[in-house]
Amino acid sequence: MTSLTPAAHASGADCSLTTLPVSGPTGTATISGQLCKPLGVNPDSVQLLVHGGTYNRAYWDLPGVPESYSYQRNMAREGRATFAVDRLGTGASTHPPSLPLLISVEARTMHEVVQHLRAGRVGGTAYRKVVIVGHSVGSGIVALEAATYHDVDGVVLSGMTHMPAVPVLTLGAALGLQPVFLDDLLAKLGSDPLYFTTRPGARAGLFYAVDGAEQAVVDADEATKDQVSVPGMGTVAVFGIVLPTTYGIDVPVFQAVGSDDVLFCGLLALRDCSDAANLRAQEAPYYRPEAQLQTYVLPGAGHSLGLHRNAEDYRDATRAWLGSRFGM
Repeated sequence: MTSLTPAAHASGADCSLTTLPVSGPTGTATISGQLCKPLGVNPDSVQLLVHGGTYNRAYWDLPGVPESYSYQRNMAREGRATFAVDRLGTGASTHPPSLPLLISVEARTMHEVVQHLRAGRVGGTAYRKVVIVGHSVGSGIVALEAATYHDVDGVVLSGMTHMPAVPVLTLGAALGLQPVFLDDLLAKLGSDPLYFTTRPGARAGLFYAVDGAEQAVVDADEATKDQVSVPGMGTVAVFGIVLPTTYGIDVPVFQAVGSDDVLFCGLLALRDCSDAANLRAQEAPYYRPEAQLQTYVLPGAGHSLGLHRNAEDYRDATRAWLGSRFGM
């Protein structure tokens, strides 16, 4: 049963919270999400937004900062609907045991959310077109969902390439992560030893280019951080990002990164993210022709490119791609 509760209103955006039943790793579970659409307009297309590790849906609509940082409200002002979910284990969604929360489970739950969107169970609109959008770990999940179920019209992958900076990721995991039960902010979530989060203060170095981000945004990010299943993150890294899972995607793909993403760009990542053309040349072998791969690089932005000062440029590029491919 779908339940709707009103969320905060913003100029040009009508946002509401929805709870949906899905199949969890150990039985029936629920996915919580926020639908944002234009005031007085009911589009027949929607973007399904899937956040990364140690995030929740707040990545797409960060509280406590200027509305200009909100992907959801920005898209609504431009006439587009978005549905940002809390993945299983995060936010208001069901928190199953961490061990079985693998990429296959997460991809299946997103497939079920797509079916809910198409059936009119979110906001009462049976969406004709669904584009699934991922960030970081969420991009790996999105890639597997689209390659397995072939139920979406388009795919947006952000904050990922197929050649991550393994030394940086290893060092970042060792020094930047800790079990949730040791974290002062999130210890209340429980004592499952394989749910991890970022150490206090670690997000700035891992997720941001210092010169491209406001400290108030980094602080708000820290205040809304969440947990991630370590086994799940491991399977996403292997089966969603490193292996050519994306070769199974047969709909148009838009891939965006920040030029200063220390986790996926630069010398240690074996990827040149200096411009879109270089990125496309390196990434194209991982996609079939049907993907019609288009790439974008946000200058001066780090891993969480949607939360940098110039994030509007990334959203503009995404909107232009949506318009050119789907008329959205």
